Amino acid sequence: MNNASFRARHYHDVLDPHRRISWLADVILGGQDGLVNVLGVILGVAAATGSTRMVLVAGLATACAESVSMAAVGYTSTTAEGDHFKSERAREYRHIVAVPQLERAEIREIYERKGFSGALLEQIVETITKDKDVWVAVMMAEEHRLVDVDRRSSARAAGVIGLAALVGSLLPLAPFLFFSARAGAWVAVLLGALSLFAVGAYKARATIGHPLRSGFELALIGTVSALVGYVIGAALPVATYP
Repeated sequence: MNNASFRARHYHDVLDPHRRISWLADVILGGQDGLVNVLGVILGVAAATGSTRMVLVAGLATACAESVSMAAVGYTSTTAEGDHFKSERAREYRHIVAVPQLERAEIREIYERKGFSGALLEQIVETITKDKDVWVAVMMAEEHRLVDVDRRSSARAAGVIGLAALVGSLLPLAPFLFFSARAGAWVAVLLGALSLFAVGAYKARATIGHPLRSGFELALIGTVSALVGYVIGAALPVATYP
């Protein structure tokens, strides 16, 4: 790839709002999941044992497992989308050969719903159906609402989700490096709630919605979910040994 092509692709990746939103969704998915899951685990361990060491061990183990698991889920889910796209595209190619009139009628119906009619509608249908590749591409986009996902994109999404999950998982562990298990638990809850609020507010600014409401909702949902772990740990205390 020459320098001009590389720069063009770089600016497209950075400035294209659709790509930015996709990356934002991956970061939020991984970060929120990692933070809430690990926070729930460490709150439960802190309530059950009162041991900072146990909290850190359990939290680190969960953080590592969570990041790998989320990366794997991100990869398999996006490759599944790509496989589904390819399967539907192959089916459309078969259909335009086996039942071209039916498929042509579907194209006509799609553009009728968009407000086209008469000679212009017929010209659109004729232009699209002259080329099988264009015909199938229109069907995939307009009828099925599907887009292709290649393996490289799947790997990139997996990396973003896994890294975000790791960062989100480690965040609530930080207070336990400086506080006792009991105090660290409440500092972790506060830190987690503030982080989730910031993520929710930023998501609303980057997409659509009210930043304060979005931030509050995400913080509330995540905090309540994590506190379930604390309740279970408090209800099932265990003795710890040196």
